[in-house]
Amino acid sequence: MTTEQANPAPQKNRKPVLVDLALQGGGSHGAYTWGVLDRFLEEPWMEFDGISGTSAGAMNAAVMADGLAAGGREGAKQALEKFWRTVADAALLSPFRRGPIEILTGKWTLDYSPAFVAADLSTRLYSPYSSFMGSENPLNKILEECVDFKRLANTSIPRLFITATNVNTGRGRVFRNAEITPDVLMASACLPTTFKAVEIDGKPYWDGGFTGNPTITPLVRDCESDDTILVTINPISRPGTPRTPNEINNRLNEISFNSPLIKELRMAALLRQVANENSTGEGAQWAKMRIHRVESEDIMLQLGASSKMLAEWAFFCMLRDEGRKAASSFLAKHGDDIGVRSTLDIDRLLTEV
Repeated sequence: MTTEQANPAPQKNRKPVLVDLALQGGGSHGAYTWGVLDRFLEEPWMEFDGISGTSAGAMNAAVMADGLAAGGREGAKQALEKFWRTVADAALLSPFRRGPIEILTGKWTLDYSPAFVAADLSTRLYSPYSSFMGSENPLNKILEECVDFKRLANTSIPRLFITATNVNTGRGRVFRNAEITPDVLMASACLPTTFKAVEIDGKPYWDGGFTGNPTITPLVRDCESDDTILVTINPISRPGTPRTPNEINNRLNEISFNSPLIKELRMAALLRQVANENSTGEGAQWAKMRIHRVESEDIMLQLGASSKMLAEWAFFCMLRDEGRKAASSFLAKHGDDIGVRSTLDIDRLLTEV
C-alpha cells in the first residue's frame, strides 16, 4: 500500500476554507508541485483565493487558474497534465537526455550528458547575447497553446501574483491577473546565463527567484484568506559540505533561490510579534496570518541541479507522484489545522543562526 493510499479519502463534507498557495520555482522540479496541486484539487473544501508563483511555480499557477476558470477542478487537473505532457513532448528531440547507464541505474541526472556539460560550460564562457548562443525559450509557444490569457485576465479568483526581477533596479515586480502574458511568465523563469532578458513595458526582466521565490506579501495584503500553504522545491537544509564543482554550484543555487523567501518569512514573524490581531489595517492582516508548508526535502535532496533541465515524461510522472504523496501526507497530518492554526513555525527564524 502506498503512502497516498494509506491516507484518508478527500473530505467531501467539510466546511469550505479559503487558502492561498505560494509556489516556488525550480525548473523541471516544478512537476513535483503539479502533483501537490493535483491532490489539493481533489479536496472540495479547499477554495483557492490567491496563488503566488515564480518561475515553474508561475507556470503551474497560471495553468491551474486558467483550468479552474475553464472547467472547474477537473478542468484544472486536466490543464496541468496537458501542460507538463506538452513540455515533455517538446523535449523528445532535446539533446539533454540521460545516458544508458543513468537509465539502467534509475538515476535522474544529466551530469554525464555531453550535451548538458557542453551547454553548462558555454553559459560560463559566453553570453546569451552572443550570436551563436542566443536562443528562444520553447516554453513561450507551449504556454500560448496551454493557457488562454484573455480568460486569465478576466479571472478574479484565484488572484494570481507572478514575480519577475527588474534587471535595472534589482527589485521584484509582481504581476497580477490582467497583466499576465506569455512574456510575463517567461520573464519569471528567465535564467540570465541561458536566455536574454525579457522586455516588458520597455524594461528588462530576469528570473523572479532572485527577489521572491515566491512572494508572500501580496497574499497577505490582497487576499481574504488567512492561510498560506507553501510548496517549496529547493531544499532549505542540506547535510554535509559540498566539495565537487557540481555540488558547490547546486548548493549555491539552492541558497540563492531560498534567500528571498526566508527573509520574507522572517519579516512576517517580526510583524506578527508586534501586530495586534484586533486592530485594523495591514498589521492585523499579518497578525492573523497562518502559514503551512508541504515538505519536499527527501526527494529533492536526492536530485542535483542538472535534473532541473531534464524533461522526460517519466521524470515528470515520478515527481508528480511524489508531490501527490507529500500533499496527502500533509493533509493527513495538518488538514484539520488549516483555518485554525499555523503548522509552520516561522518564529524560529528569528533565533536561528
